[in-house]
Amino acid sequence: MKPLFEELDFRKTPLGDLILRRRRMTMLDDLIVYEVLLGNGYLMSSLFHEVEVALADLGLAAVGGEKLDVVVGGLGLGYTAVAALKDTRVAELLVVDVMAPVIEWHEKEMVPLGKTLNDDSRCRFIHGDFFALAAAPEVGFDPTRAGRKFHAVLLDIDHSPQKLLHEGNAGFYSEDGLRRLAGQLHEGGVFALWSDDAPDETFLKYLVEVFGDAIAHVVKFPNPLLEKESESTVYVARAE
Repeated sequence: MKPLFEELDFRKTPLGDLILRRRRMTMLDDLIVYEVLLGNGYLMSSLFHEVEVALADLGLAAVGGEKLDVVVGGLGLGYTAVAALKDTRVAELLVVDVMAPVIEWHEKEMVPLGKTLNDDSRCRFIHGDFFALAAAPEVGFDPTRAGRKFHAVLLDIDHSPQKLLHEGNAGFYSEDGLRRLAGQLHEGGVFALWSDDAPDETFLKYLVEVFGDAIAHVVKFPNPLLEKESESTVYVARAE
């Protein structure tokens, strides 16, 4: 039986101490849970991944056509990327993460979904700042093809448009920031965003003004720690 608690990795980063740990939760029938901490707060947990999956499912459901080129902003524990690859229309998936250790955890298969992503030839990890690349359409997300356009961009980095991991990300959530991203989408392309907050009417207004069509989906999921349902938001905007 695995120990109750294991620290698998510890790294110093510009955003704070980054920790990967594995926990055996006796209260949940010895369920093994992977957790990532950044600074003094939780960044992600394998216990709660329903909304990460919904981000891919709802975002790609709004995209028409075949042979889709897709970007995932924020690798996390890999749930959004794996869910996106289940869509057989995806031709290539670029997963952009600013934290090299997170990519390394998957490449070395230190986390459960690492092997799934490594074994899929459609998936490519990009070590880079999603927000800097989103603001530079002439460069874009693919270091091998400057200015490349995509059919969908799925983003799960900040906790919400208001609760940021770094204040430098704020410009992305403005009309100007969103327009720069929209310029990297094909006609009819989709931008989808995970948020841990309730729908933000101001941000939704920005999405409608930039993309022309947007909706905020409230996604509910069981929270065994609180013994009740919790909910998050997935925004889906389609370029007209």
